[in-house]
Amino acid sequence: MTLPTPLPEPPAFEIGLYSFAELLPDPVTGARISPAERLRNLLETIELADQVGLDVFAIGEHHRPDFLASAPAVILAAAAARTTRIRLSSAVTVLSSDDPVRVFQEYATLDLLSRGRAEIMAGRGSFIESFPLFGYDLKDYDELFAEKLELLLALRRSEQVTWSGRHRPAIDDLGVYPRPFQAELPVWIAVGGTPASVARAGTLGLPLAIAIIGGLPERFAPLADLYRRSAAQAGHDASTLAVSINSHGFIADDARTAADDYFPAIFAVMTNIGRERGWPGMTREQFDFSRSLRGSDYVGSPDEIIEKALFQHELFGHQRLLLQLGVGSIPHAKMLRAVELLGTRVAPVLREEISTRSARAPRS
Repeated sequence: MTLPTPLPEPPAFEIGLYSFAELLPDPVTGARISPAERLRNLLETIELADQVGLDVFAIGEHHRPDFLASAPAVILAAAAARTTRIRLSSAVTVLSSDDPVRVFQEYATLDLLSRGRAEIMAGRGSFIESFPLFGYDLKDYDELFAEKLELLLALRRSEQVTWSGRHRPAIDDLGVYPRPFQAELPVWIAVGGTPASVARAGTLGLPLAIAIIGGLPERFAPLADLYRRSAAQAGHDASTLAVSINSHGFIADDARTAADDYFPAIFAVMTNIGRERGWPGMTREQFDFSRSLRGSDYVGSPDEIIEKALFQHELFGHQRLLLQLGVGSIPHAKMLRAVELLGTRVAPVLREEISTRSARAPRS
């Protein structure tokens, strides 16, 4: 029998992508592609990300007509068959409206198919469509997440589980299968800026993903500090816990091309969401500031992306950067070029520079 080849140790700084599998018309031409073609394109994107050496690809969960990713584990399982080393994660699993047993089983299965490359990024979700769809009350928003996270962690800790709560039938000494390929299936907590959620991740000793999709990133730096303080107060070694920064972005060979290719797409998406939520539409001036050094969006040439990533690393000391390359509809060929640039031009420089900085840092 041939033993599986172990995956290499992850680099000190990981770089990857996430997607919601947007299904939107081209903002310039109005042309549409079919859902089947969009998923084919997404799998080709993940395959290329693996080939150019990116570390993570994550799929978010949404239940809206403008997104295809209502079942991220299915898409990731298809990607597992076409890739060899890239880690495959949700971003996020809306745990509050899901069943932790099924989530664990799906991602344990993905972990087996991918030979130990699966992760779960659990969050409460920024959209609420899944709550009425699966019969949950929004007034229980936070309690649902806390209770279901408790069960999910119990499932990954033990094969036989006894558990009870308010929002799900109890489990009395039952086995949950399959077990994952990894000894412990990674579970990240994803937050949008709520301090209580950040503190919970630290207290539980779970890795933290901070979504920064607007405003000044430096305003989020206290959250990373709160996370590490909460971890230390709970008895965890905060230096061993990972932080990910998850942001929007797009890359092209030069800055002007990146901005001009990306603005129509993000303008259409943010204007539509703003209309739903009572926000004003995005202006070109706001967009141009967001892609400046102190803004939230990673839009520009490879050198500009590197500069911004290193600037933010000074703020957060994070171990992972995930970019949603292309919010909205971006022509597939341009998306593939962006992935290629991120993997071949940006990632190697960031890994080397951050590794060098870490080696120079004084040891406490």
